[in-house]
Amino acid sequence: MAHHNTIFSQILKLIPRHEFNRLAKNHDGSRRSDAMSRWTQFVAMATAQLSGRSSLRDIESTIASQKHLSYHLGSGSVRRTTLSRVNKTLPSSFYEGLFARLYVRCQKGSPRHKFRFKRKLFSLDSSLLDVSLKVFPQANYNRMKAAFKLHVGLDHDGLIPAFAAVTPGKVGDQTQAKLMRFAKGSVLVFDRGYMDYKWHNQLTNKGIYWVTRIRTGAKYRILERSEVNKSQGVTSDQVIEYTSHRSSKNNLRPVRRVGYRDPLTGKHYVFTTNHFDWSAKTIAEIYKQRWQVELFFKWIKQNLKIKAFLGNTDNAVMTQVMVALCIYLILAYFKFQARISQSLQQITRLIHVNLFTRRDLIALFKPPPDPPSTPNQMVLL
Repeated sequence: MAHHNTIFSQILKLIPRHEFNRLAKNHDGSRRSDAMSRWTQFVAMATAQLSGRSSLRDIESTIASQKHLSYHLGSGSVRRTTLSRVNKTLPSSFYEGLFARLYVRCQKGSPRHKFRFKRKLFSLDSSLLDVSLKVFPQANYNRMKAAFKLHVGLDHDGLIPAFAAVTPGKVGDQTQAKLMRFAKGSVLVFDRGYMDYKWHNQLTNKGIYWVTRIRTGAKYRILERSEVNKSQGVTSDQVIEYTSHRSSKNNLRPVRRVGYRDPLTGKHYVFTTNHFDWSAKTIAEIYKQRWQVELFFKWIKQNLKIKAFLGNTDNAVMTQVMVALCIYLILAYFKFQARISQSLQQITRLIHVNLFTRRDLIALFKPPPDPPSTPNQMVLL
């Protein structure tokens, strides 16, 4: 029988250690030789994500119970007090850098989105991470609760997060979106939480396309009408110009307004976009794909540990969330490279129950071989 390291060890080998160590040196500089290393911190936090540990004590006891495997993991011992201090003091920006490197590596093997155009498609959205107001008074969202906010730009090639940031809950979606940098020709889809005409105009000037829903009560005049195919659910296709005082002041470009009625629900939607060549039906289908980022938030909250936090500082929260996103990218990379048909949820569940078993990682997701056939007990001639 072939020898195999643990499933956990094989997952960690998907991360280039030389890149990890170089990134750690760039962010942290020289540290004491007896201090907890970045790699040990990452192994401990990854243990929490992949095994469902919910406290620092759980992480400590889990790793201690597998002490004989620490050599294969390449990590040192973990004490909960030390891990708590490291999560509090070592900047979470390191994991933002690791996330960016893992995304670049992951997208090379990711499948393309379903549309015929070859441009990159991103969905922008955010989700609140509720926390205790007593424990996190600095993250007060309103008088009743506190919350952090996870901002994500989801790449539809592979449905992987391309941009991510954690902020206090009051930080607006537009504020964070303006910090994201997209290549010329990219297509962005977002809801009305990103309604900023001036920002939309800036995207257009940069050669970036966008699709969103029109603001309720928007003031505009119609410059041009196009014929529509009502059998496809399209109710209108127009070129409009915003007429409010602020719009006139900002010298906004004309945009395209598309009305669409969903044939399944009967609900009517009105979209705006700066792309004038795609069919109105394609515009509606692009916005429909924005739902994928909602499913992403649902998945990560159900399968990784970002709802209960292991520290009570902003840095500890950001570290935990960014490690979770790094784990997501590692699992997605494994799925793409190994061409596994199972969903990420199925992959995560199988890893969860087999994390410290010794067997081949890829074989874990293959169907068991057929049992050997046995000849009949008696053959009558």
